[in-house]
Amino acid sequence: MIESKFLKDNIQNIQRLLAIQPLRHFETKNLRQLLRLSKIREYNQGEMIIREGDHDPYIYFLLSGKVKVEKKGVDIVILEKPGELFGEMRILDGLDRSASVHAETRVVSLAVETTATDRYSTEDERAEFLLLLYRMFAEYVTMRLRLTNEELVKSKRLVQQLMDE
Repeated sequence: MIESKFLKDNIQNIQRLLAIQPLRHFETKNLRQLLRLSKIREYNQGEMIIREGDHDPYIYFLLSGKVKVEKKGVDIVILEKPGELFGEMRILDGLDRSASVHAETRVVSLAVETTATDRYSTEDERAEFLLLLYRMFAEYVTMRLRLTNEELVKSKRLVQQLMDE
């Protein structure tokens, strides 16, 4: 892994963040805060990004490449759209990482450290920023839950079909 220092909150970096779909509804002041908590991380193909069971403070936005999410050795999904979010569940529930994430290709990601409390100007700024992050997480989790429900229905129909034969 190659990692940058924390990013600077300049106009060029803010414009780059605005190009990431989930961050388009953030105000400039929130994007500045996000930059102060963010690093660019690059991974080579096959490199582990998140290990199931670990406990680290990062969420990731995929900037380029493909990542594979797996749980207990079972492939769950491939993420490849720029702006896709991963690593958010551990931040939401405070538990260990629920799945592993591997780089399927060369991957560039925006890694946001969620516990860097010394990087907030005020407690109000921290609260407002976390509220926006949780709103974004809720949108992603809802979308993924809907997809999971569809997969569950397909699986149950297949099991029923096999049982009926």
